[in-house]
Amino acid sequence: MKLRFALLAAALLSAPVLTQQLWAQERAAAPIKPATPVTITSQAVTANVASTDAALLAADRDMDNWLLYGRTYDNQRFSPLTAINKDNVKKLSLVTMIHTGIVNSFEATPIVVDGIMYVAAPFDHVQAYDAATGELKWTYNPVLGYTDNCCGPQTRGVAVAYGKVFVAQLDGHVVALDARTGNVVWKSVIADTIPAPTHYYAFTMAPQVYDGMVIVGNSGAEYPTRGFVEALDANSGKLVWRFHTTAAPDQPGGNSWSEDSWKYGGSSVWNTPAIDPRNGLVVFATGNPNPDYWGENRKGDNAYTDSIVAIDAKTGKLKWWNQQVPHDVWDYDCPSPVILFDYKDENGNLIPAAAEAGKLGNVFIVNRLTGKLLHKSEPFVKQAENMFVIPSDKPFSRYPGINGGNLWSPASYSPLTQHFYVMGVNQAFTVTAFPFPKYVPGKPTVGQQVGGTQKPSDTSEFPVDGTLSAVNVATGKISWQYKASLPMYGGVLTTASNLLFAGEMNGDFDAFDAETGRKLWKQNLGIGVCTPPITYRAGGVQYVAVGAAGCARSNGLIADTSKAQFSDVIAIYALPNE
Repeated sequence: MKLRFALLAAALLSAPVLTQQLWAQERAAAPIKPATPVTITSQAVTANVASTDAALLAADRDMDNWLLYGRTYDNQRFSPLTAINKDNVKKLSLVTMIHTGIVNSFEATPIVVDGIMYVAAPFDHVQAYDAATGELKWTYNPVLGYTDNCCGPQTRGVAVAYGKVFVAQLDGHVVALDARTGNVVWKSVIADTIPAPTHYYAFTMAPQVYDGMVIVGNSGAEYPTRGFVEALDANSGKLVWRFHTTAAPDQPGGNSWSEDSWKYGGSSVWNTPAIDPRNGLVVFATGNPNPDYWGENRKGDNAYTDSIVAIDAKTGKLKWWNQQVPHDVWDYDCPSPVILFDYKDENGNLIPAAAEAGKLGNVFIVNRLTGKLLHKSEPFVKQAENMFVIPSDKPFSRYPGINGGNLWSPASYSPLTQHFYVMGVNQAFTVTAFPFPKYVPGKPTVGQQVGGTQKPSDTSEFPVDGTLSAVNVATGKISWQYKASLPMYGGVLTTASNLLFAGEMNGDFDAFDAETGRKLWKQNLGIGVCTPPITYRAGGVQYVAVGAAGCARSNGLIADTSKAQFSDVIAIYALPNE
């Protein structure tokens, strides 16, 4: 046992410098020698972890597992489990705490298959644990190649299917691991799957798996990239199709870019797409155009940036898009997952919908077959009158800032309450823009290609706090709202017992009544809880798991500076045996 953890600790402690080491070695034409084995198997998994397409399609009826990023293809993060309910949730107690060994903000959603929990820690370390006891099975410790990743080492998680664990890495590789041992099965070829120049592209999202494919979308809109969503063959890693998230001249919306700015127009895809199997749709949200705050080089609405987009699952061809912010020069992109659901309107008609709540601070609800806007919800955060002033060399402060609204945090939808539950950030930023030269391919670039700056505004003048809101999807009205003392990040979980779980930056892990917003239970974990919670069943027992590893955007907001900013904990809860 001691040897196993010593090996793991050695691998994990070396992680933050591996990318820099690799870059330096590449420049010196020296071979890369990992400090530890890429995979360390402590105990091979014996459970049946070979999720099939049939099992994934039936995930909504699976009472035991959390098989997909959003639990189901619709990304609802709603569980049918009811053993933990409003009456007994106050008895919820800690069962075990997993320490991943990677001390950094943990943003990943664990996947649970047949009692095995698969997690992705920062710097793309992947680990398998017993989901009831926290016993480590294996760990994958990648040697990452160099990339101009803009926004930290976080990953949103893995996908598990066909006996493999899929991770989309910061260095642009997609890797398939054996779900039983953690050994590498295949690794995608950068030259075949990433556009040039490849070092501007990275992955931070959790992949989606569907119909024998692994679906991923790129980060990197802060650089002269052309964003994309692409599908790789799950057996080989070869490219099946690619959809670009900026419109070319011969595509719908192609006239919304000036000159050739669409070629370098950004439009990242930060989060895992939803799938509509019945209608064969992949639905996702897109990020800001590039340059971010300077729009003179990309005149027009800049399709398909800042949009909810639907494409054909078999071909990757465009079906429709609905743009939330045309010609965005404020960094008001759409970084959170799209959620699919059907709801009854005021006339009792069943409406097929898709919804996303991004940095702007509204929930956009569209018809998922046509893209037509159904509702733009009431704002769930502060929206200043000057929020759409065009940035210039004269700084101005406004809500929301670059952290939202809602940033990457996945919302939840409950079909029982017909409400969309979303976290919010009230933090003003001061923005300045400056003329930015048109990108010339092959010309060296320095730093982020944003065309301006954004800095947190003075909190004495612009107070900072957070929200958790319940939005009625039939009306767009806010039914209740919880006010937190600090911004809320991480994600929301709802259950069939009308419970809602969410974490707070102050360290509290909370349970709410999903119908009223009344807080029913909390426990402070000593560090920011900014990770999506999940629930599952193992051995007939319902568990709730959540990461407690600090918050990537808590600098300057936590009053007690003696506390560590980051940790490495996944806390697992259950009701006591009585």
